[in-house]
Amino acid sequence: MPTITASDFRNGVTFEMDGKVMTVVEFQHVKPGKGAAFVRTKMKNVITGAVTETSFNPTDKFESAFIERKDMEYSYNDGDLYYFMDLETYDTVPLDQSVLPEGFKFVKENMACKVMSYKGNVFGVEPPTFVDLEVTQTDPGFKGDTATNVTKPATVETGAEVKVPLFINTGDKIKIDTRTGEYLERSKG
Repeated sequence: MPTITASDFRNGVTFEMDGKVMTVVEFQHVKPGKGAAFVRTKMKNVITGAVTETSFNPTDKFESAFIERKDMEYSYNDGDLYYFMDLETYDTVPLDQSVLPEGFKFVKENMACKVMSYKGNVFGVEPPTFVDLEVTQTDPGFKGDTATNVTKPATVETGAEVKVPLFINTGDKIKIDTRTGEYLERSKG
């Protein structure tokens, strides 16, 4: 396994520390007037999602951690198990609901997602950043109501709720950012 030092830290670098897999969220090389230089690091445990801040000596060594990110297609769910199909081998893999992010509520069957694993253990699923979904229920909009930044709740085809502008109606296709759960625009086509 290749090793890296704290002086090699950059955003997104993944390494092993005390048996945990960490990814660098933010880093700052600090050279005080007196004393030794250090690397102030904000890092996230990729398995639990916990964020911690620590300072390291620039020469501290860590094992590099390789996170596998595989494209898989969401097939269906059965209770708390969500089934994903490997697009290369066509194997179906069941994943527990606990590894799914909040934004997964916008994913419908047959959408491609990135399944993240470390040493064969799946710890997370990354839904597509943007999804186009049909509005299945919302109160009707009113003609001439052009007030800006006024929203109403709408239910999309996955069952998730999203805030939309007043001009959106049932049957419209809309684009949603799965990271924030926000309406972006009417879908084209």
